[in-house]
Amino acid sequence: MPQSLDLGVIGNGSFGALIDRQARVVWSCLPAFDGDPAFCALLSPRDNEGGDLAVELEDYERSEQHYVTNTAILRTVLHDRHGGVVEVLDLAPRWKQNSRIYRPVSIIRRITPLAGTPRIRVRARPLADWGARLPESTWGSNHVRWMLPDYTLRLTTDVPIRFVREGTPFVLGERVHLVFGPDESLLRSLSGYVEEALGRTEHYWREWVRYLSIPLDWQEAVIRSAITLKLCQYEDSGAIIAAMTTSIPEAPDTPRNWDYRYCWLRDAAFVVRALNRLGATRSMEEFLRYIFNIATHDGSLQPLYGIGFEEKLEEHEVESLAGYRGMGPVRRGNLAWVQKQHDVYGSVVLASTQLFFDQRLAHPGDAAAFARLEPLGERAFALHDQPDAGLWEFRGRAEVHTYTAAMCWAACDRLAKIAGALALEERAAYWRSRADTIHATVIERAWRPEADHFSASFDSDYLDASLLLLADIGFLAPDDPRYVATVDAIGRDLRRGDALFRYIAPDDFGEPETSFTICTFWYIDALAATGRVDEARAMFERLLARRNHLGLLSEDLSFEDGEAWGNFPQTYSHVGLIIAATRLSRSWQEAS
Repeated sequence: MPQSLDLGVIGNGSFGALIDRQARVVWSCLPAFDGDPAFCALLSPRDNEGGDLAVELEDYERSEQHYVTNTAILRTVLHDRHGGVVEVLDLAPRWKQNSRIYRPVSIIRRITPLAGTPRIRVRARPLADWGARLPESTWGSNHVRWMLPDYTLRLTTDVPIRFVREGTPFVLGERVHLVFGPDESLLRSLSGYVEEALGRTEHYWREWVRYLSIPLDWQEAVIRSAITLKLCQYEDSGAIIAAMTTSIPEAPDTPRNWDYRYCWLRDAAFVVRALNRLGATRSMEEFLRYIFNIATHDGSLQPLYGIGFEEKLEEHEVESLAGYRGMGPVRRGNLAWVQKQHDVYGSVVLASTQLFFDQRLAHPGDAAAFARLEPLGERAFALHDQPDAGLWEFRGRAEVHTYTAAMCWAACDRLAKIAGALALEERAAYWRSRADTIHATVIERAWRPEADHFSASFDSDYLDASLLLLADIGFLAPDDPRYVATVDAIGRDLRRGDALFRYIAPDDFGEPETSFTICTFWYIDALAATGRVDEARAMFERLLARRNHLGLLSEDLSFEDGEAWGNFPQTYSHVGLIIAATRLSRSWQEAS
């Protein structure tokens, strides 16, 4: 079966795992998102078989797969050619216990025969050191242990241990259970623990979803996106990763293969703003805890950090993995940590703003929190007209990017509004003056009257899709003729069918080949904002149809056949879906 991104995701805020249509765990880093990928089959280990957890059904014919409604519990049903049917339920435990969230690094599988006399193999084949070697293992009467580099993984099961160790096929006559997790003895009934975990995890997710403020239309898509975003937050620190994978190429046979298992402040801020719109404000509070842990005394910020606040994310190529469909290189680490991306200051302040205005919060922002944000505004003002790598992380050139400058304006603008809300009139005037200065600079240097659109940078005439956000952040009104003209120009130059390039100018790796999915959502949002609502809704529906069978999105889509490319699941893409859906949906009043 060829590799694809027709994958499901499970997780619990401690780690995540990707599962294919045949109930095979093909990617999971342990003990956290940035750890060693014990399950790395997705990236094709060169020298060792495995890197997966599998339930192999003999004479397999087909499967169907869906999430248990409003949860992160995945149900896969496997059919053989003789009428045998097997159900596999996968979950990562998560529930409230003793005033805390119980979220162990654990995958639970429940395997149930539904019809016929199916024969299965249960395979558990973790690898170590990025697929380079088989880990040492030991076993007992009901368990197997694997000594991974940073974690000892223990399987407790009622499948005969020899069958697991040797991959022996057997007739599945009754339900069996597998608990992968910490190296701790399970001192209770295995089946009882699995049933409790299933019930309590299902209850947790349904309660979480129940309190989301979702739009009337496209509820299933928005709920799935919201759950996916929550699964990408590492709750130990509050960091939000860009995606769970590394090195899924942006297009076939391109070297654009990057490691996204880290926290880009820009991406995370988009996630926070999207979840805030749905009323899920706890992610904002946890992310701000992360920000205050990495904040420096002078307010300087890198574009990204590790999930444990790591600053240095040295980039290396991994030789032991051939890559997705053999399309290497596979990279570990991301060199973008050394780049200058000045929009991060605006991103963090934007993500923080609701803290000062939302009266539902237990600990709303105060003057002390405002004082911690002010150094970010100072950096934004100092750097708004200085060259950087931009949000697209150009590695070979630096310019004064219009989006960067507009986000520096947003930092000062929101600080002025926050100061006003806190009755700090002097600080409000100070930040309003700085915002006005940046605004005038951007208009003067980025508007191209002869072309009738804004340019991607102060020093160029080309377009990029980030200009679509000028209205979303409040830099321009949606009905400003300059914004409307820029949206029209982007539709003319960057749109191909129902998708958009982020830009078409050649970069360090040549010309882009695939659409960048969040840019398409930005364009849909901009169409609606400028009054083209029917066109936006129709385009949105067509883009939703290009999600995978479980409603999930990667970073990029092929223009030709709509195939998913890029790292997965991509938080940016699911943010775009939520933002567009909330704008385009009918109001709840129309349903009542």
